[in-house]
Amino acid sequence: MNNVSLIPLRGGSKSIPKKNINFLAGKALCAWTLEAAAGCKAINAVYVSTDSEEIADVVQGLDLGLQVIMRPAKYATDEASTEEVMLHFMNQVDFDVLLTIQATSPLLMSRDLDLAIAQFQGQQLDSMLSAVRTKRFFWQDDATPINYDPLHRPRRQDFCGTLMENGAFYLTRRDILQRYQCRLGGKIGIYEMDELTAVEIDEPEDWDRVERLLLERKV
Repeated sequence: MNNVSLIPLRGGSKSIPKKNINFLAGKALCAWTLEAAAGCKAINAVYVSTDSEEIADVVQGLDLGLQVIMRPAKYATDEASTEEVMLHFMNQVDFDVLLTIQATSPLLMSRDLDLAIAQFQGQQLDSMLSAVRTKRFFWQDDATPINYDPLHRPRRQDFCGTLMENGAFYLTRRDILQRYQCRLGGKIGIYEMDELTAVEIDEPEDWDRVERLLLERKV
């Protein structure tokens, strides 16, 4: 199987300017996920899709053997979807399975990717998402319980919880992306990650929290 990885790195970021190349725990934010992808044994090639020459220069300066694909500005707006970036990439690069990684999940590690791909192949999946398990009780706005029965409230140790997407990565077969124009379709599987990886960097307060976690991991 020709497994390739795609990391979309947009130049514009309103909440945290130049977020993808700002330094986090000693290196550019994007470097954490790029290193994880480059260290994955099951990946044949790693690509970055960006609209920014500045980001392209930073990526190439990491000397990880990555390839950069410049994408049109229309795929780098606030309204552009990740699927649009994936479909643009699909028209540029040949692959059997696409591993799309979000740079806002720097706690991702190479071993997660290797284990996920092994699970993906072993279960003969068509697509996969990463998720974390939460043992919280969820409700709809109309006061309807989502994941438990209030009349039989389980103890935490007996409660299996609910899986929540953490946005770290997605695996998609080429034919699924082509057919559904979506990252998920066909036989879908879930790769469960550590609950700490639920934190994505979207706001300034997320930055400080993730930086502390990364620095603690180095110790």
